Amino acid sequence: MRTAFKLLPVVAGIFAAAFAAPSHAVGGPSGLKVGYAVQGTLGETIVNPYGLAPLTAVIRNGGYVLKHATVRIVPKEGGQEIKYDVGPQTLRTHGGIPVFGLYAGWRNTVEVTYTRVFQGEEKTVTESYVINTQPAWLETTGNPAIAQNFMTAKVTTPAPKEFSDRLYFINNLGAADVRASRAVWNNPVGGALQWNNPPRNAILDTKGEIRWYMKADRIYDPESLYDAGIMMGFHQNADGALSWGYGQHYAKYDLLGRKVFNRRLPANYADFSHAMMPAENGGYFLRVASPDLRRADDTRVRTVRDVIIEVDASGEVVDEWRLFEILDPNRNIVLKSIDQGAVCLNIDTSQSGKTLSAEQLAKLEAQHAFGDIAGTGAGRNWAHVNSVDHDPVDDSIILSSRHQSAVVKIGRDKQVKWIMGSPEGWKGDFAKKVLKPVDKNGKPITCEGSTCEGDFDWSWTQHTGWRVDSKSDKNIFYLSVFDNGDARGMEQPALPEMKYSRAVVYKIDQKKMTVEQVWEYGKERGHEWYSPVTSLTEYHEDKNSVFVYSATAGATYNFKTGAFESAPNPYINEFKWGDKEPSVEIQFESTSGYQAMPVDLKKAFGG
Repeated sequence: MRTAFKLLPVVAGIFAAAFAAPSHAVGGPSGLKVGYAVQGTLGETIVNPYGLAPLTAVIRNGGYVLKHATVRIVPKEGGQEIKYDVGPQTLRTHGGIPVFGLYAGWRNTVEVTYTRVFQGEEKTVTESYVINTQPAWLETTGNPAIAQNFMTAKVTTPAPKEFSDRLYFINNLGAADVRASRAVWNNPVGGALQWNNPPRNAILDTKGEIRWYMKADRIYDPESLYDAGIMMGFHQNADGALSWGYGQHYAKYDLLGRKVFNRRLPANYADFSHAMMPAENGGYFLRVASPDLRRADDTRVRTVRDVIIEVDASGEVVDEWRLFEILDPNRNIVLKSIDQGAVCLNIDTSQSGKTLSAEQLAKLEAQHAFGDIAGTGAGRNWAHVNSVDHDPVDDSIILSSRHQSAVVKIGRDKQVKWIMGSPEGWKGDFAKKVLKPVDKNGKPITCEGSTCEGDFDWSWTQHTGWRVDSKSDKNIFYLSVFDNGDARGMEQPALPEMKYSRAVVYKIDQKKMTVEQVWEYGKERGHEWYSPVTSLTEYHEDKNSVFVYSATAGATYNFKTGAFESAPNPYINEFKWGDKEPSVEIQFESTSGYQAMPVDLKKAFGG
């Protein structure tokens, strides 16, 4: 007997809605077709298409072939317009039009113009899309010194027209997460595995608005030995994608969050941090460490920040620089001068203002104390390399060694070509490689110990030492450095408030082995601009500018108690080449900075 059924009103409504869905909707074998919201004449809009970048989207091509597109994010009142072209390769890769630069927590209007091909005919279409986004959000660790978990910006020098289209990538660090401290790796002993702060990466416009940020949950796990670590060494590659490393990984993703690669370090190396520099041949130079080194005394150790490797595009290791065999790991003059309260990110405010003695360094050796601690010899943080660059003219690397207060150039033959730093403490052949200071007329500058006459100064516990490619040639080498300024002159000042940092550009004559200081900024800002660790100075050819990030400046510090009472308040400054005052200044509030850089959308989207 056949039973008759009546559709209940709710069920009938479901069926009605299903059949009333837009024509672009699709179904499947598991049930009724789903009605997607479709705007315009293309396909669906997917927000955060790859799960890593919540302020991006893809407007799907709807089955059409797209040849070219232009995207404009309509700005807020008084806001910064983001507008870029998209090339055919990018349109094919993402299956539609990539949308970048949405405001967080906003009903965004996106204007697109595109050329579509259908049945052999081309048609150019202009239309608008509305895309809602959530507020920018990252998980908090509850640290009371952090006023807010995400960075906020205060524009103190508005960008002039020349810089008004700038977008700045900010690579900051979150407060330490207790979940990241539950594991150790001590066979062999030492290493820097414990470096593990959550990422705080975002792109801001010149108005201080967040226009992109990384939600890293899919690739970062604070409780994992292999999937954690501080994200550092960001660079925008020639193809527009971002490359960086963290812990035991090095990675490359495009601005929409699409993975190009995310690789474990080769088995013979460990503990990436600080530097991943793209090479001209598609490979990379990485700052790593040796996970297993047998010292002369037969002790097996994990070294700390003292190995450079070159990997090719496929991840094969084509060369290595074992710095404990190339430089002098026992040079201790800088180690005896640096503030032990700020040994890079291993900040221990209880040790603020204290230095190490020769006896204390010797005790570390006698006790076989190894790990991420300031000390001499392999297995300790004697070098602390914080940047690597490549000179394609003579196929050499340039590295910044914080704990030697020196920028060093080393050839493919593993021989030191020159040392840019104070001559004190360098012995034998190393002493012959120290550059001689000269003035703008090439006249030698008189120096006594680590102090030189006039305005010339060496860089001290510096961060980044990069070649200015477009202004350098076979003989002349322009070098940009962030001179952090701790242990300036191989000593601690009488008062901590006397410390200052500088952004510096040096001109090196590699044939004459001389160095000239051609530009500096920061001394006049005094202690309020002082950045004890991290930071960056980098030349950008597109605007003939020097970009500077004083990344740990502005923390509230109690000199009586020796403790930080707030997080730093970093500064972005961008200068026209040669200018003494910045064209742009943005200060970030209550955030621990590492590095920053301008982002080029033309590279990213191939327009």
